[in-house]
Amino acid sequence: MTLQITLQIIYLIASVTFILGLKFLGNPSTARKGNLIAAFGMGIAIFGTIFLYTDANGHHLKNLPLIFGGLAVGTVIGWLAAKKVQMTAMPEMVSLFNGMGGACAMLISIIEFQHIQSTFAEPMAIAALLIPGASAALKGRLLIILLGMIIGSISFSGSMIAYGKLSGKVKDKSFGFQQFINIGLLAVILAFTWMAMMGESNQEFWFYLVLALSLLYGILFVMPIGGADMPVVISLLNSFTGVAAAFGGFLYDNKVMLVGGILVGSAGTLLTIVMCKAMNRSLLNVLIGNFGGGGKAAAASSSAGFEGAIKEVNASDTAILMKYAKKVIIVPGYGLAVAQAQHVVHELETLLESEGVEVKYAIHPVAGRMPGHMNVLLAESNVSYDKLVEMEEINPEFATTDVVLVVGANDVVNPAAKTDPSSPIYGMPILDVEAAAHVIVNKRSMKAGYAGIENELFYKPKTSMLFGDAKKALNQLVSEIKALG
Repeated sequence: MTLQITLQIIYLIASVTFILGLKFLGNPSTARKGNLIAAFGMGIAIFGTIFLYTDANGHHLKNLPLIFGGLAVGTVIGWLAAKKVQMTAMPEMVSLFNGMGGACAMLISIIEFQHIQSTFAEPMAIAALLIPGASAALKGRLLIILLGMIIGSISFSGSMIAYGKLSGKVKDKSFGFQQFINIGLLAVILAFTWMAMMGESNQEFWFYLVLALSLLYGILFVMPIGGADMPVVISLLNSFTGVAAAFGGFLYDNKVMLVGGILVGSAGTLLTIVMCKAMNRSLLNVLIGNFGGGGKAAAASSSAGFEGAIKEVNASDTAILMKYAKKVIIVPGYGLAVAQAQHVVHELETLLESEGVEVKYAIHPVAGRMPGHMNVLLAESNVSYDKLVEMEEINPEFATTDVVLVVGANDVVNPAAKTDPSSPIYGMPILDVEAAAHVIVNKRSMKAGYAGIENELFYKPKTSMLFGDAKKALNQLVSEIKALG
């Protein structure tokens, strides 16, 4: 009894650390501390379970060598992957790790279903079902197993497709009546779930059929999604994994697992809603796989002719423009991450400030390939957190800005979101960079952005194009500004 009380106290402490960690993650300056606090809580919960848990018969956990072997292998793989991953590959790593969480929830459900099947095949267990309420309790447990398995399976297969798409190994694919097929498949999954719960015979058949269809739905759900919509999908899949973990907490009556799952699920859901608002999408459209617009709309938008001509500018002229400006706003995008230019852009910022120029960064909620991608990228180069300004706050400032430097961003500054109803990004709130006196856009080429559409901003009279790799171009800017004395 003493061991169980001690374990429950450990679970309580761990739950509090999860809540504190999540609170600290709400501010970039305390995010690292929050991560460490939550990791400590998870650590004591794991080792407390290993050494203190006992079942109803007083038996401790068995197979400790396998448990510690799994912990060691997972720790080494996770540590090496986290140390070696580039910022450009961070989104797909997040998807991969999230998928592993979904896979764990799926496997737990499979194992527990097999346990129920083997346990209640015995004569004593069958007799126990005659006790009032025993059958209802069994069905309740089976429902939790099925729901955890469905959500975990969708999270796993969906995250694997997201990983493939983000890494360029899987292409966007959609077909006619995609929404209706997805809705129909969900209805079939729910119907077969009912069959698995209520059917006395062929229960195993219905269970594994639901498993297969859930995996298929995860694939169909993510496969057609493309363009700037991927950050929303990543946060939604993350919430799925949290909910699946919470069902595992219900299943094992494990308070810390339940609290952790609820926190991840609720935080992921709230983040998804914020992302949807930033993309002007509805959550219903996410659930039925109607993201990214249609191919015809994208084609129409990308082939549209724009008035005006492209104006190219060199690093020398850009340096003069920025050195003698009063206010400069930098808009980071995925191209900055690709070029690994975050340290150089911080050097440029520091140099401009030494010349008396006010410098800020405009952060769009879905810039990059995952929520908060630009915040993490710039934090890596020690950019001051108070210089990272969110879209709603920075948009009114563009009208009083001398120079906007867009580095590797495209869709989040595309005026088509406000002017072209046929565009896949129409209605998405964007950064109003065109309101500034001068706009300098750094890109490798005139290739369309992640959403696959042309950008009218490049043809505006105020806009000049600084072509080239972001790191090289920014280094040239730094050199030119220094040369000006």
